[in-house]
Amino acid sequence: MAQRVVVIGGGILGLAVAWELTRRGSHVTVLEKENSWAAHQTGHNSNVVHAGLYYRPGSAKARMSVAGNRSIVDFARANGVGVEVCGKLVVATAEAELPALGVLAERAEANGVPAKLISSEEAREYEPEVSCVKALRVESTGIIDFPGVCAALVRLLEEKGAELRLGTPALAIRPGRAGGVEIATGREVLAADALVNCAGLQADRVAELAGLTPTARIVPFRGEYYELRPARAHLVHGLIYPVPDPALPFLGVHLTRMLDGSVHAGPNAVLALRREGYRWRDISAADLLDVARYPGSWRLARKYAYPTGLDEIRRSLSKRRFAASLARLVPAIGPEDIVRAGSGVRAQALFPDGSLVQDFLISSAPNQVHVLNAPSPAATSALEIGKHVANLVSA
Repeated sequence: MAQRVVVIGGGILGLAVAWELTRRGSHVTVLEKENSWAAHQTGHNSNVVHAGLYYRPGSAKARMSVAGNRSIVDFARANGVGVEVCGKLVVATAEAELPALGVLAERAEANGVPAKLISSEEAREYEPEVSCVKALRVESTGIIDFPGVCAALVRLLEEKGAELRLGTPALAIRPGRAGGVEIATGREVLAADALVNCAGLQADRVAELAGLTPTARIVPFRGEYYELRPARAHLVHGLIYPVPDPALPFLGVHLTRMLDGSVHAGPNAVLALRREGYRWRDISAADLLDVARYPGSWRLARKYAYPTGLDEIRRSLSKRRFAASLARLVPAIGPEDIVRAGSGVRAQALFPDGSLVQDFLISSAPNQVHVLNAPSPAATSALEIGKHVANLVSA
């Protein structure tokens, strides 16, 4: 008899896990509380296929993003999903950034990422308007339609007989009376041999529903995007990134030419006032209370509230400041060249000591697997995470 697995979460991770389990012969039911697939993180990101150069060698992020860079591109091409492997530039705009750029080049080599340091003149052969003293050219970075990947996964799952349920939140979870696990949805109680939690912004809460005490809590960070006006899109040919702060999991405001030729700019990173809050006016008292009660939040704030956090808030509220960040990379960009283009919320897990969870965090319990930290590059790594989780379910 086929193993029965319930997957909670209908973003790219939940669907990728469901697809891998289905391929292995399991009968899978996917529960998504929203009325559409990819409603949150997957549908609100920059659609970049990451190469894997930023992550500590040997880490899950490094291994899975390098492998995922290949597998997600192959999947997209095989299933008619838009994808382009265009490469990118990581640019040092000042001499002080050169040591960190050198560390990135070393990480790229250690992780098996095709990348090379190039001069400012060589960088301008790729991006004529860029300003830098040196750059790292990364060949395997790409652009993809991640919601399109989800649509393809849904189609494949339906063809294989998986049960896909939108508008169906998991409200309670308990051990099954005859083994396994039971999940109450409000309409029925589903009995399964195993549960997989890919709930993203709600992952820690789902783990608590299942009786676990998560080792880390989700703290939501909103990232806001602008877009270059069509008449100025010619200023960017591909992808241009700054040298990131190694102490933070965010890559900094960058420029990304999308599959349709538009150029997106961002994201910044500010605390979201609601777990699924995409605007300043999206506020949840319960979510803010969760953040305030968690000791890790205060310890994080002591480390980063000033000046980093304050600078991010100022940039969020000021189009001029946002444009100035972009002008460090491409000086021709001014405030009049950009328009608002939505935002996303990153589910960033935080330890009680205030340290950000830097790697993917996946926990197991009897008949359960919980994906508790899977921000970027999780979408790039989705098929690889799916294999890993399927192995844990089968163990």
